[in-house]
Amino acid sequence: MKIICNDFKPNEIIKMIRENAGKTQAEFGKQLNGLRNYDFELLLQIAKKENLIITIESKK
Repeated sequence: MKIICNDFKPNEIIKMIRENAGKTQAEFGKQLNGLRNYDFELLLQIAKKENLIITIESKK
């Protein structure tokens, strides 16, 4: 899976990660302890648990 995050809202990115992990909303929500305010630290934690790589690329 590769996502260009600039093209999506945070909740859309989280949904794509959840779907890629093959988890239901309930399973994923339980993993996140019901959090709905997604910050970068949480994104890093999810990436580690789901074996994802987060890439930031300059346009230059």
